[in-house]
Amino acid sequence: MVKEIVSLSLSKDGDYAVYLLEKRGLNTVELLLELSRKLGIPFRYFSYGGRKDRYSLTSQYISIKTQERFALKEKNYALKFVGFMPRPMGPDLIQENQFAITVRKLSKDDTDKALSQIKKVSVIGYPNYFDDQRFGSFDSRGGFLAEKLLRQEFNGALKIYLASVYPQDKKEERDRKRFFFENWRSWQACLTKAKTGREKKIFESLAQKPNGFLEVLKEIPRCELSTHISSYQAFLWNEILRRLIKLKLPHSFKSYKGLTGEYLFYTHLDEKDYRYFKNLNIPSSGAKPETKDELIKSLYLEVLEARHIKNSMFNKMKVRQAFFKSIPRLAIVKPQGLSFDFLDDELYPGKKKLELKFSLPRGSFATMFVKRLFS
Repeated sequence: MVKEIVSLSLSKDGDYAVYLLEKRGLNTVELLLELSRKLGIPFRYFSYGGRKDRYSLTSQYISIKTQERFALKEKNYALKFVGFMPRPMGPDLIQENQFAITVRKLSKDDTDKALSQIKKVSVIGYPNYFDDQRFGSFDSRGGFLAEKLLRQEFNGALKIYLASVYPQDKKEERDRKRFFFENWRSWQACLTKAKTGREKKIFESLAQKPNGFLEVLKEIPRCELSTHISSYQAFLWNEILRRLIKLKLPHSFKSYKGLTGEYLFYTHLDEKDYRYFKNLNIPSSGAKPETKDELIKSLYLEVLEARHIKNSMFNKMKVRQAFFKSIPRLAIVKPQGLSFDFLDDELYPGKKKLELKFSLPRGSFATMFVKRLFS
């Protein structure tokens, strides 16, 4: 369970209607797209502060540029009107996120290990990586769509967009995407298998202009392109932090395998290192990343060079519906208001469960805290 704690100036009227949204089984963007279709309101009228994943029960606030009031309750979500604001909902209005997590099927060794690590993390914190949920648009064969755009590899970018298969895809969708992948550039054949309106439009366009990849990419909805860009930014940010930990703490870390690379968790910080890390902000990638830390500047350029990216490329994007905005992010975080309890696991006789309650700054992943405990 994750719950947004926000600071809202609500009133009886305003340009933006504010709603409490509770959901499960859909990420924030997917659900807002569904609400846009259901309510007949353009997606661009919807705003949110944090992008929540599909895997947990979440409570967050959204705004809609409308004077209408809605109350919806469906199987996977509920929408409740709470008031109006003169501005849209945004990340700056989130004070923190509160979490309640249960970790099950723990042995005695697991509980002993978790107990010792909880005490340690509550003092020295843990690396503030973006977790695997942020990389849902990553394609194991093609990589990151946003990276292809930066390199102006438009054919590869479009192939990722249309032919990437993801775990949540249904069988019919997986089969269709595999067909696109295997028959790429046979546009008429792909057109016969196209199902969605967008797929049909794209393949019809390519059948008429076989290399018209850029024109097609410019039609990707902004919300979808933003997801791809934020995913790639998160990957680059993680790479910088990984390299920093290897450099500063070469003998004091453990690893946890992730979707796009290892998560390196330090196991010890002396007073000097803690002072360095606790207030360190690392900027996400963009045309003008701002940092006064010379080491971070060096690592940032090193990471870009390893991906064959130059900083100037961020200003030369040919697809302009969305863009790379550089935002600072804390290198490490500490769970606040932490409470925990080990109980008998009613689902797994003879095992224990760990119930955790804590809060984190907006944008930080609670799942990363759990990985740190059991890495």
